[in-house]
Amino acid sequence: MRCAIFLAKGFEDCEGLITIDMLRRAGIPVDSVSITDDLIVETSHGVRLFADKTWKEIDPSEYDVLILPGGKAGTMNLDAFESLRNALKAHFESGKLTCAICAAPSVLGHLGILNGKHYTSFPDFASDAYGGIYEKELAVEDGNVITGRGMGATIEFARLIIRRLTDDAVMRKLEYGMQYEHSFRTLEKPE
Repeated sequence: MRCAIFLAKGFEDCEGLITIDMLRRAGIPVDSVSITDDLIVETSHGVRLFADKTWKEIDPSEYDVLILPGGKAGTMNLDAFESLRNALKAHFESGKLTCAICAAPSVLGHLGILNGKHYTSFPDFASDAYGGIYEKELAVEDGNVITGRGMGATIEFARLIIRRLTDDAVMRKLEYGMQYEHSFRTLEKPE
């Protein structure tokens, strides 16, 4: 399974980086992809970082999972990039896993991907116009769509993606390594 997470100027730092970190900890290949010709992308909080690849260096159809981090400005930039919009629509329609968090589910909503789906997003970016069912949950999975509510929900958002792509042993090892107690159970070191 290969994942791509698309980074646009103004993406929310944690939503991008924690998702990348957790996928890599779980052993899932993920490319961070700048949607411009420049590998350097500036986050919503002014951090400048290097993406792994630029849009021109990839073929989105070769990925099993496409991921959009939020951030108001970053989401607006993602939504304005027609090539990405077309790739997301084709990806979703082919039954592949399509994921977005915070403001970014609005991109999916504008494409009709949320129609009839349970989803979550930052509350200001939910809309009846999407035709979906908004849930006040940290993260929601419905078919081949996973959405997250916001920065504070990033771990749960990434967990849903990883749970979909791996098994219980990988999840236990990941949670122990992060010292993340899901459902308030005691963490025991995996075998």
